[in-house]
Amino acid sequence: MGKLSLLRIYDKEQPATGYRILVDRLWPRGVKKERARIDLWSKETAPSTELRKWFNHEDDKYPAFKEKYTAELNDNQATEELVNLVKQKLQQDDVYLIYGAKNQTHNEAVVLLDYLRDLIE
Repeated sequence: MGKLSLLRIYDKEQPATGYRILVDRLWPRGVKKERARIDLWSKETAPSTELRKWFNHEDDKYPAFKEKYTAELNDNQATEELVNLVKQKLQQDDVYLIYGAKNQTHNEAVVLLDYLRDLIE
């Protein structure tokens, strides 16, 4: 059984193996697609444009952002597909949720990781 974890796309150290899911709605600036080695770009499950712009990575908005994004995930048909895919891939390998945000503790990937862990574990 693999491990589900986060990985910032701009980090120099990148694992050589594992299934890589980009969880941002926008492609990370300055990253070439070949270098990113993304297996799936799950922009359908990323926060809506309105929510992303409202949050603007402001720490004081994070609790409300987490609540609103979780509600979006619950109402999103693509979420179930992502959950099933992650479960399947974890049977064979590690799965990395890839994100680009500078803030490594208050971002959509952290919310999604907790959300997926609650459903998978």
